[in-house]
Amino acid sequence: MAVSIKSQKEIQIMREAGNILATVHDELADIVRPGVTTMELNNYAEKRIREFGCIPSFLNYNGYPASLCVSVNDEVVHGIPNKKRKLLEGDIVSLDCGVIYNGYQSDSARTYAVGEISETHRRLIEVTKQSFFEGIKFAKAGNHLFDISCAIQDYVESNGFSVVRDLVGHGIGKKMHEEPQIPNFRQRGRGIRLKPGMTLAIEPMVNVGTYEVWWLDDDWTVVTQDNEYSAHYENTILITEGEPEILSLRTGRTTEDEMLGR
Repeated sequence: MAVSIKSQKEIQIMREAGNILATVHDELADIVRPGVTTMELNNYAEKRIREFGCIPSFLNYNGYPASLCVSVNDEVVHGIPNKKRKLLEGDIVSLDCGVIYNGYQSDSARTYAVGEISETHRRLIEVTKQSFFEGIKFAKAGNHLFDISCAIQDYVESNGFSVVRDLVGHGIGKKMHEEPQIPNFRQRGRGIRLKPGMTLAIEPMVNVGTYEVWWLDDDWTVVTQDNEYSAHYENTILITEGEPEILSLRTGRTTEDEMLGR
Protein backbone atom coordinates (compact mmCIF):
# COMPACT_ATOMS: atom_id res chain seq x y z
CA MET A 1 0.00 0.00 0.00
CA ALA A 2 1.55 3.28 -1.13
CA VAL A 3 0.53 6.11 1.19
CA SER A 4 1.82 9.50 0.09
CA ILE A 5 3.90 11.63 2.45
CA LYS A 6 3.30 15.32 1.83
CA SER A 7 6.07 17.91 1.64
CA GLN A 8 5.90 21.10 3.69
CA LYS A 9 4.87 22.99 0.55
CA GLU A 10 2.05 20.54 -0.11
CA ILE A 11 0.94 20.67 3.52
CA GLN A 12 0.72 24.46 3.41
CA ILE A 13 -1.49 24.33 0.32
CA MET A 14 -3.71 21.78 2.06
CA ARG A 15 -3.91 24.04 5.12
CA GLU A 16 -5.15 26.84 2.88
CA ALA A 17 -7.64 24.53 1.18
CA GLY A 18 -8.90 23.35 4.57
CA ASN A 19 -9.26 26.88 5.89
CA ILE A 20 -11.38 27.83 2.88
CA LEU A 21 -13.54 24.74 3.31
CA ALA A 22 -13.99 25.45 7.02
CA THR A 23 -15.20 28.96 6.21
CA VAL A 24 -17.73 27.60 3.71
CA HIS A 25 -19.03 25.15 6.33
CA ASP A 26 -19.32 27.88 8.95
CA GLU A 27 -21.35 30.00 6.53
CA LEU A 28 -23.58 27.05 5.60
CA ALA A 29 -24.29 26.47 9.28
CA ASP A 30 -25.75 29.98 9.47
CA ILE A 31 -28.31 29.31 6.73
CA VAL A 32 -29.51 25.85 7.82
CA ARG A 33 -33.08 26.45 8.98
CA PRO A 34 -36.62 25.19 8.35
CA GLY A 35 -37.79 26.17 4.87
CA VAL A 36 -34.42 26.32 3.12
CA THR A 37 -34.13 23.90 0.21
CA THR A 38 -31.31 21.42 -0.17
CA MET A 39 -30.53 22.98 -3.56
CA GLU A 40 -30.21 26.43 -1.99
CA LEU A 41 -27.54 25.00 0.31
CA ASN A 42 -25.75 23.45 -2.65
CA ASN A 43 -25.87 26.65 -4.69
CA TYR A 44 -24.52 28.71 -1.82
CA ALA A 45 -21.65 26.26 -1.25
CA GLU A 46 -20.67 26.21 -4.92
CA LYS A 47 -20.82 29.99 -5.20
CA ARG A 48 -18.57 30.51 -2.18
CA ILE A 49 -16.11 27.78 -3.21
CA ARG A 50 -15.64 29.44 -6.59
CA GLU A 51 -15.37 32.90 -5.05
CA PHE A 52 -12.40 31.60 -3.05
CA GLY A 53 -10.74 30.52 -6.29
CA CYS A 54 -11.37 26.82 -5.66
CA ILE A 55 -13.04 24.04 -7.60
CA PRO A 56 -15.88 22.03 -5.98
CA SER A 57 -14.39 18.55 -5.51
CA PHE A 58 -17.67 16.69 -5.71
CA LEU A 59 -19.21 18.24 -8.84
CA ASN A 60 -19.15 15.57 -11.58
CA TYR A 61 -16.91 13.32 -9.45
CA ASN A 62 -17.74 9.87 -10.83
CA GLY A 63 -20.89 11.51 -12.15
CA TYR A 64 -22.13 13.09 -8.90
CA PRO A 65 -24.38 15.97 -10.04
CA ALA A 66 -23.80 18.57 -7.29
CA SER A 67 -21.13 20.42 -5.30
CA LEU A 68 -22.53 19.55 -1.86
CA CYS A 69 -23.85 16.27 -0.48
CA VAL A 70 -26.98 17.09 1.52
CA SER A 71 -28.19 14.08 3.51
CA VAL A 72 -31.37 14.44 5.58
CA ASN A 73 -32.50 12.26 8.49
CA ASP A 74 -32.12 8.58 7.48
CA GLU A 75 -29.82 9.49 4.58
CA VAL A 76 -26.31 8.54 5.65
CA VAL A 77 -24.27 10.19 2.88
CA HIS A 78 -24.38 11.37 -0.75
CA GLY A 79 -27.85 12.90 -0.66
CA ILE A 80 -28.45 14.78 -3.92
CA PRO A 81 -29.70 18.38 -3.55
CA ASN A 82 -33.19 19.10 -4.87
CA LYS A 83 -34.83 22.49 -5.41
CA LYS A 84 -38.18 21.10 -4.23
CA ARG A 85 -36.97 19.56 -0.98
CA LYS A 86 -37.24 21.90 1.99
CA LEU A 87 -35.72 21.23 5.39
CA LEU A 88 -38.34 20.82 8.09
CA GLU A 89 -38.39 21.56 11.80
CA GLY A 90 -36.97 18.52 13.61
CA ASP A 91 -34.83 17.30 10.71
CA ILE A 92 -31.12 16.73 10.96
CA VAL A 93 -28.97 17.41 7.90
CA SER A 94 -25.43 16.33 7.05
CA LEU A 95 -23.45 18.57 4.72
CA ASP A 96 -20.40 16.96 3.10
CA CYS A 97 -18.23 19.21 0.99
CA GLY A 98 -14.83 19.28 -0.68
CA VAL A 99 -12.62 21.84 -2.41
CA ILE A 100 -9.64 21.72 -4.75
CA TYR A 101 -7.19 24.55 -4.18
CA ASN A 102 -4.04 24.80 -6.28
CA GLY A 103 -4.36 21.12 -7.14
CA TYR A 104 -4.88 19.81 -3.59
CA GLN A 105 -8.02 18.61 -1.87
CA SER A 106 -9.76 19.15 1.43
CA ASP A 107 -12.84 17.20 2.52
CA SER A 108 -15.07 17.62 5.57
CA ALA A 109 -18.62 17.03 6.78
CA ARG A 110 -20.87 18.37 9.52
CA THR A 111 -24.33 17.41 10.79
CA TYR A 112 -26.75 20.09 11.97
CA ALA A 113 -30.08 20.28 13.75
CA VAL A 114 -32.88 21.96 11.84
CA GLY A 115 -34.74 23.92 14.51
CA GLU A 116 -35.65 21.93 17.60
CA ILE A 117 -34.82 18.23 17.45
CA SER A 118 -35.33 15.24 19.73
CA GLU A 119 -32.92 14.44 22.55
CA THR A 120 -31.94 11.19 20.81
CA HIS A 121 -31.01 12.99 17.61
CA ARG A 122 -29.15 15.70 19.50
CA ARG A 123 -27.09 12.99 21.19
CA LEU A 124 -26.54 11.28 17.85
CA ILE A 125 -24.98 14.43 16.42
CA GLU A 126 -22.82 14.99 19.51
CA VAL A 127 -21.62 11.38 19.74
CA THR A 128 -20.77 11.26 16.04
CA LYS A 129 -18.72 14.43 16.34
CA GLN A 130 -16.99 13.35 19.54
CA SER A 131 -16.18 9.94 18.06
CA PHE A 132 -13.98 11.71 15.53
CA PHE A 133 -12.06 13.38 18.35
CA GLU A 134 -11.80 10.09 20.24
CA GLY A 135 -10.36 8.52 17.10
CA ILE A 136 -7.74 11.18 16.43
CA LYS A 137 -6.32 10.79 19.92
CA PHE A 138 -4.53 7.86 18.26
CA ALA A 139 -3.63 9.70 15.03
CA LYS A 140 0.01 10.05 15.97
CA ALA A 141 3.25 9.00 14.30
CA GLY A 142 4.19 5.50 15.46
CA ASN A 143 0.63 4.41 16.17
CA HIS A 144 -1.26 2.18 13.78
CA LEU A 145 -4.09 3.23 11.48
CA PHE A 146 -6.68 0.91 12.93
CA ASP A 147 -6.09 2.23 16.45
CA ILE A 148 -8.18 5.15 15.17
CA SER A 149 -10.88 2.76 13.89
CA CYS A 150 -11.15 0.90 17.20
CA ALA A 151 -11.45 4.09 19.23
CA ILE A 152 -14.27 5.41 17.03
CA GLN A 153 -16.31 2.20 17.22
CA ASP A 154 -15.78 1.76 20.95
CA TYR A 155 -16.95 5.29 21.71
CA VAL A 156 -19.99 5.11 19.44
CA GLU A 157 -21.17 1.74 20.71
CA SER A 158 -20.58 2.67 24.33
CA ASN A 159 -23.15 5.43 23.73
CA GLY A 160 -25.73 3.07 22.27
CA PHE A 161 -25.36 3.88 18.56
CA SER A 162 -23.90 1.93 15.63
CA VAL A 163 -21.13 2.60 13.11
CA VAL A 164 -21.75 2.17 9.38
CA ARG A 165 -19.60 -0.63 7.93
CA ASP A 166 -20.11 -0.17 4.18
CA LEU A 167 -18.41 3.25 3.97
CA VAL A 168 -15.00 4.34 5.24
CA GLY A 169 -12.61 7.29 5.43
CA HIS A 170 -9.61 7.68 3.16
CA GLY A 171 -6.28 9.25 2.43
CA ILE A 172 -6.42 12.59 0.64
CA GLY A 173 -4.08 14.91 -1.26
CA LYS A 174 -3.94 15.59 -4.98
CA LYS A 175 -6.82 13.12 -5.26
CA MET A 176 -9.89 13.12 -3.08
CA HIS A 177 -9.58 9.39 -2.41
CA GLU A 178 -6.06 8.10 -1.85
CA GLU A 179 -4.67 5.20 0.14
CA PRO A 180 -5.28 4.17 2.85
CA GLN A 181 -8.91 3.29 3.48
CA ILE A 182 -9.84 4.17 7.07
CA PRO A 183 -12.64 2.09 8.60
CA ASN A 184 -14.58 3.48 11.55
CA PHE A 185 -14.85 0.00 13.06
CA ARG A 186 -12.53 -2.64 14.48
CA GLN A 187 -10.29 -4.63 12.12
CA ARG A 188 -8.49 -7.94 12.60
CA GLY A 189 -5.03 -6.37 12.25
CA ARG A 190 -3.59 -3.04 13.34
CA GLY A 191 -3.08 -1.53 9.89
CA ILE A 192 -0.16 0.54 8.64
CA ARG A 193 2.07 2.51 10.97
CA LEU A 194 1.33 6.23 10.83
CA LYS A 195 4.08 8.58 9.67
CA PRO A 196 4.47 12.38 9.70
CA GLY A 197 3.24 13.94 6.49
CA MET A 198 0.32 11.58 5.95
CA THR A 199 -2.99 13.37 5.30
CA LEU A 200 -6.20 11.54 6.13
CA ALA A 201 -9.94 12.19 5.90
CA ILE A 202 -11.48 10.59 8.96
CA GLU A 203 -15.27 10.44 8.85
CA PRO A 204 -17.45 8.53 11.30
CA MET A 205 -20.95 7.77 9.99
CA VAL A 206 -23.18 6.80 12.90
CA ASN A 207 -26.75 5.46 13.03
CA VAL A 208 -29.38 5.43 15.77
CA GLY A 209 -30.35 1.84 14.93
CA THR A 210 -28.73 -0.84 12.79
CA TYR A 211 -25.46 -0.16 11.01
CA GLU A 212 -26.87 -1.73 7.84
CA VAL A 213 -27.51 0.55 4.86
CA TRP A 214 -28.59 0.41 1.26
CA TRP A 215 -28.32 2.56 -1.86
CA LEU A 216 -31.34 4.26 -3.42
CA ASP A 217 -32.18 3.98 -7.12
CA ASP A 218 -30.26 7.20 -7.86
CA ASP A 219 -27.10 5.10 -7.22
CA TRP A 220 -25.76 7.76 -4.83
CA THR A 221 -27.93 8.27 -1.76
CA VAL A 222 -27.12 5.84 1.06
CA VAL A 223 -29.89 5.33 3.64
CA THR A 224 -30.29 3.31 6.82
CA GLN A 225 -32.14 0.03 6.33
CA ASP A 226 -34.37 0.63 9.36
CA ASN A 227 -35.15 4.28 8.47
CA GLU A 228 -33.57 5.52 11.71
CA TYR A 229 -31.56 8.77 11.59
CA SER A 230 -27.85 8.94 10.76
CA ALA A 231 -25.14 11.57 11.37
CA HIS A 232 -21.77 12.23 9.72
CA TYR A 233 -18.72 14.16 10.87
CA GLU A 234 -15.44 14.49 8.96
CA ASN A 235 -12.20 16.42 8.89
CA THR A 236 -9.00 16.30 6.89
CA ILE A 237 -6.08 15.83 9.27
CA LEU A 238 -2.28 15.80 9.12
CA ILE A 239 -0.08 13.31 10.97
CA THR A 240 2.78 15.22 12.61
CA GLU A 241 5.65 14.42 14.97
CA GLY A 242 3.26 15.21 17.82
CA GLU A 243 -0.49 15.82 18.02
CA PRO A 244 -2.47 15.59 14.75
CA GLU A 245 -3.33 18.84 13.01
CA ILE A 246 -6.90 19.32 11.83
CA LEU A 247 -6.53 21.00 8.45
CA SER A 248 -10.24 21.63 7.81
CA LEU A 249 -10.82 23.98 10.73
CA ARG A 250 -10.62 27.76 10.37
CA THR A 251 -7.19 29.23 11.09
CA GLY A 252 -7.08 30.37 14.70
CA ARG A 253 -9.85 28.01 15.72
CA THR A 254 -8.84 25.26 18.11
CA THR A 255 -10.01 21.70 18.51
CA GLU A 256 -11.71 22.80 21.73
CA ASP A 257 -13.57 25.54 19.86
CA GLU A 258 -14.82 23.01 17.33
CA MET A 259 -15.92 20.57 20.02
CA LEU A 260 -17.84 23.32 21.79
CA GLY A 261 -19.36 24.61 18.54
CA ARG A 262 -17.72 28.03 18.72
